[in-house]
Amino acid sequence: MDDYQNQELINTQKSQGKLRLGAVILVVGFFSPLLIPLVVASNWSAATKSIISGLLAFGIPEVFMILAIAVMGKKGYELIKGKAIKYLKRFAPPDTVSLFRYRFGLALFSIPVLIGILQPYIEHLSSVFQNLPLWFTIALDAVFICSFFVLGGDFWDKISSLFKYDVRVTKTHK
Repeated sequence: MDDYQNQELINTQKSQGKLRLGAVILVVGFFSPLLIPLVVASNWSAATKSIISGLLAFGIPEVFMILAIAVMGKKGYELIKGKAIKYLKRFAPPDTVSLFRYRFGLALFSIPVLIGILQPYIEHLSSVFQNLPLWFTIALDAVFICSFFVLGGDFWDKISSLFKYDVRVTKTHK
């Protein structure tokens, strides 16, 4: 091997080391909010717990992300980000779904909304709707969130267009 090939090998090993170290820093920062329950369970003062918990949720992840970018460089960060997005896209809902799936998803979407809207009015009529247990409310929230995955990406576009001023409806008939 000549000196040029040796230098290339050393540079490749250094860049892989920086990439790995940056990835570790990024992951540690990303998971730092998971330490909040440990802070809350500690014997520290309430003020100290609040400050540290706040930093773990809204500060440390961002600082670690910047530190990771500084260590691995912009190209390394873009490589890691691209791989993560490619991996997570497998779990994204499809854009178009069948008519049955769409109707089923609409039912999943509508039932929690209707129960949430009507509950204050019908709890006076029936004791079933008075003091609903927490698990029931959590289940309704989970059904509502799952409905977006059942309905697919086209439905998400419809929902997101509600929050955009300049979007216009175009009618297409299938």
